[in-house]
Amino acid sequence: MKSYQNLVLLQNLHRQKALGFSYSDPFSINEASENKTATTFEELRQNISTCHLCDLSKSRTQSMSGYGNTNADLMLIDFSVSTSEDSQNSYYVGRSGESLKKMIQNVLKLDVNDVYFTHAIKCKTLNSNIPSTSEFNSCKSYLFSQIEFVQPKVIVTLGWDAYYKVTNESDNFENVRGHVMDFKQSKLIPIYHPEFLLRNPQLKKTTFNDLKTIKSCL
Repeated sequence: MKSYQNLVLLQNLHRQKALGFSYSDPFSINEASENKTATTFEELRQNISTCHLCDLSKSRTQSMSGYGNTNADLMLIDFSVSTSEDSQNSYYVGRSGESLKKMIQNVLKLDVNDVYFTHAIKCKTLNSNIPSTSEFNSCKSYLFSQIEFVQPKVIVTLGWDAYYKVTNESDNFENVRGHVMDFKQSKLIPIYHPEFLLRNPQLKKTTFNDLKTIKSCL
């Protein structure tokens, strides 16, 4: 168990003991009171920027709540913050970010300021490790609050990891990629991650067609 989680657990046990309890039902460490419900988008952003619910807060330069139009018709969800994004405190950085920007501008015919771009996990990972389920659970309510605030017409998940975290569906990615699905009050369309396309350029035509599907739903 992580050090911060230990602290939360001990605080809860001491509180229960002071009240005279000798037993309490299990509770979720990663959904502690710190992750309180925000009533405005700015309050939500502040909650994310000061979050210390998991150990990723120890290695980040900052948490990254999101970028763009908070009333956008299109919301892009990546899996986790990259090292480049964290170090530069900026979105659309590196070859992957530039590639995504070109998709938005050249195919969707939108400016990056017209869409809302965020991550399922708001901090960069430890030593480039794959984020754990526990770490995602710390961010989950932030992500779904953002979706509720933005209320986009279309949500695009970048890659299988983002699709899985948003939907909790473990489908074969090839069976869902490019398909239009109902999700909450939006349409959800998974596409290949730009970084994956840089390693597999033969799939760019497939993604071009997926982008045309996205455009038709806006």
